Amino acid sequence: MLNILSQADWIDRAKSVLPGGGLGNFDPSVFIRDGKGSRVWDEDGREYVDYLIGSGPMLLGHGHSEVLEAVAEQLPRGMTFFANNARAVELAEEICNAVPCAEQLRYVSSGGEADMYAIRLARAFTGRDKIIKFEGGYHGMCAEAQMSLAPSKLVNFPQAVPDSAGIPDSVRSEMLIAPFNDPDYIRSLLAEHGDQVAAIIVEPLQRIIPPEPGFLQLLRDEADRHGIVLIYDEVVTGFRFSYGGAQELYGVTPDLATLGKVIGGGFPLAAIAGRADIMAHFDKSSVGEDKWLMQLGTLSGNPVAAVAGLKTMEILRRDGQYDRLRENGERLMQMASAALDAQGVSYRIVGDPTLFEIVFTSADVRDYRDVFHSDTTMAARFNAVLLQNGVFKSAGKTYPSLALTEEDFALTETAYVKAAEAIV
Repeated sequence: MLNILSQADWIDRAKSVLPGGGLGNFDPSVFIRDGKGSRVWDEDGREYVDYLIGSGPMLLGHGHSEVLEAVAEQLPRGMTFFANNARAVELAEEICNAVPCAEQLRYVSSGGEADMYAIRLARAFTGRDKIIKFEGGYHGMCAEAQMSLAPSKLVNFPQAVPDSAGIPDSVRSEMLIAPFNDPDYIRSLLAEHGDQVAAIIVEPLQRIIPPEPGFLQLLRDEADRHGIVLIYDEVVTGFRFSYGGAQELYGVTPDLATLGKVIGGGFPLAAIAGRADIMAHFDKSSVGEDKWLMQLGTLSGNPVAAVAGLKTMEILRRDGQYDRLRENGERLMQMASAALDAQGVSYRIVGDPTLFEIVFTSADVRDYRDVFHSDTTMAARFNAVLLQNGVFKSAGKTYPSLALTEEDFALTETAYVKAAEAIV
């Protein structure tokens, strides 16, 4: 007899074997059982429109038939080899064709790994140690990235605040923290420290906050002036904002970019991509032992993830895909605005149609501190009501997908209206 457990049963089981009862990614009280297209179902059978989409990679929706077919064809031929394989090379060629900064790339298994290696690569290339990151910027889980990601205590710039236990003080001394969208501060910071800085790492759209006109070009110009490696973290924006990512959309090219999520088609895969002279530090025969950056990973470039990524990218190249994705996002933004305007709520919809969020504030949102000072209690209530009414999303982002249907929009519009009514 089939033993069907409830979500409550799984929550209890998880508490005994997982710290905090979860995987560390999302609300541990939600267990997703199935995903298909634009929908997911929890262990109690409740159905939701999915705007989390695996935190971004399921841009085509869950279980896309063409991706499944490509994966099914590869599986009996081998799942991983820890050796070169043709599918990984084909994917690398396509990424290098698409991404403006990408002359070569190196695979890893997660975006956080890619960010860690990109920072190390910049240090190897420049021979410098200091790194500039922006307060509120997310770059994975390495020690450098866990500085001033989401500080609860706001301190004077450029002081770094660790977001995690277990990080040596020596790491903090090598990090310089700046406010996003503040060109004057960057100029002054680099006037003092520019000759010590290996890299500026930035999300071209920081979480949900767009760069103000000219800000990315200012970073490009200042990096060139001081001999600094400019790194775009495009783990989220790559192949989402446009086929060439945020660097194509905004028209400013970095030296290195980190990529993930979409390029694996739902499987673990990420990459560091960039200028060939910088990427050469992964090749001992090119730079010598002293300047060589050791990097390897058991699953890096595995053929299953590569074929899923290749098929996903093939589908994204078809006519009208990015127009449709943006139209989906714009439609959701308009629905949310109509619902909130009807209740007289102060808010800003922040981001890009392909990735956005509602911030409950009457002020413009330019940086982390503007989000920090918004009404997070109202946001939590709004999101809780959305979940109760069949909208599944993270606490800080809404990811539209290409799988959305008219039924999804109708359900979401009703949920927005109920959530707006609940917060007044």
